[in-house]
Amino acid sequence: MLMPKKVKYRKRHKEPWRTRGKAHRGNTLAFGRFGLQALNGGRLTQRQIEAGRVAIVRTVRRGGKLWIRVFPDKSITKKAAESRMGKGKGNVEYWVAPIKAGRIIYELDGVPQELAERALLLASRKLPVPTRIVTKEAMYEG
Repeated sequence: MLMPKKVKYRKRHKEPWRTRGKAHRGNTLAFGRFGLQALNGGRLTQRQIEAGRVAIVRTVRRGGKLWIRVFPDKSITKKAAESRMGKGKGNVEYWVAPIKAGRIIYELDGVPQELAERALLLASRKLPVPTRIVTKEAMYEG
């Protein structure tokens, strides 16, 4: 699973669950020819990112190269069920990657276009945000 090795502060402040605005960074293809771009903001858990990666790798088998452009570096805490109020913040339950609309999540190269589209479509079904498949040619045309 993806998670930071070490962080300065283990428990972070809670932010609004929906990440508003558009991504100014990470919104263009930097490495591969094909990519999966988020259309809305949200949070991707470490399990969702890994499930998408596994779906892509199994579809393209040994061919191609995959880049994961998001990293879960925000901790989400949770208090035990039926515990009384107070006594501090709960323990870290899992890690998420907050993403904004337009963020590239995965990039893929070295495979034919139909295989890349099938792999990225399978990965998009594992994610909680609506996505679209982008290509380097279409991205730099208009």
